[in-house]
Amino acid sequence: MTDDLSRTMRDYLAEIYRLSDRGSDPVDYIGTSALADRLDVSAPAVNRMVTKLKENGLLEHEPYQGIRLTENGQREALKELRRHRIVESFLVSVMHFGWHEVHEEAERLTRGLSEPVTRRMSEMAGHPTHCPHGEPIPSEEGTLPPQDDVLLSDGPENQKLVITRVRTRESDRLEYLAALGLMPGRPLEVFHKAPFNGPLQLKVGSEYRIVGHNLAELIRVKPA
Repeated sequence: MTDDLSRTMRDYLAEIYRLSDRGSDPVDYIGTSALADRLDVSAPAVNRMVTKLKENGLLEHEPYQGIRLTENGQREALKELRRHRIVESFLVSVMHFGWHEVHEEAERLTRGLSEPVTRRMSEMAGHPTHCPHGEPIPSEEGTLPPQDDVLLSDGPENQKLVITRVRTRESDRLEYLAALGLMPGRPLEVFHKAPFNGPLQLKVGSEYRIVGHNLAELIRVKPA
């Protein structure tokens, strides 16, 4: 039955996964209002799609708690995210787009993309294991190993860390992060965290940076 999923259904599954993915801190349920905001659709439209996905065994819905993917739903979501992340990698490494330009282009190109074309794009991009934003690329079967990174805002002080991934696709924020050198693979240290969700003082490579708490929540790190 999953072979007959519509384009819209796959978009919903991928977005539900993105909203619920918190790395080592997974979220059991997400609210339908958050999904409506992310997809920029009405609450009734979300409710209709939730019903369809639930009927297909891809989603669980608990009143007053929200929705979460079933095992089958997560697998289909990861298959969709695999295509998206391979296209992003292709656009950056083969077509030389900037990392801040590829999310929406990949959204358009992924629609109707066949598996043979996806494999060829992966091959041309050098069989990437991560997208340009550091997100791991799932297998063809829709599986992904557990991630062991944490939010930069929760990261330890005075310890060598490395940026694993950036959790925003907003073009202006990605450009700003690139200007600060805060990209996947870059080493850094947290020297000080101001109390009450205040700014963080960082050393990025050999340079010093101050970033706000909200920005630090978009970056994930792990020990170098």
